[in-house]
Amino acid sequence: MKVLQSSSLSWGRQFLDESALIRQTLEDPLLEIEHIGSTAIPGIAAKPIIDIAVAIPSIENAHQFIEPLSRIGYQYFPESSSQERLFFRKGDPVSFHLSLAQKDKFGYWNRQILFRDYLRAHPEAAHEYEALKFRLLEEDPTGGSVYLAGKSAFIEQVLSR
Repeated sequence: MKVLQSSSLSWGRQFLDESALIRQTLEDPLLEIEHIGSTAIPGIAAKPIIDIAVAIPSIENAHQFIEPLSRIGYQYFPESSSQERLFFRKGDPVSFHLSLAQKDKFGYWNRQILFRDYLRAHPEAAHEYEALKFRLLEEDPTGGSVYLAGKSAFIEQVLSR
């Protein structure tokens, strides 16, 4: 069962610490690293997993990052990856999700940032999203397809605004 936790000030600190480690590991001081997902939205409940997006120069060359990221505990999940991003998890229990994406290709990066920024700027929409997630988890306690489809519909609605 997925559990949402109240907003925590430590989520921002965890992101900053982890992004510094990622930057050091990938040896690129110019990498753009963003805190995305619900833990990046102040004041709403979320699963206690920090979602991180890293902009890379080319998705075609993204596999070069798998080994360096594995050295700091990230496990690559090809089944959760796509042409838009490479997906990783870290921790047991999982405490970080990491996506490598090319900023100007396919739209993954822009969708994540636009959605996050919209919810940050519109607290009423952020609380609507939070309430939706609680309702969806009542219907689908495992956080499966009903939960994901309900969230996706809301996200698409917000992005169309």
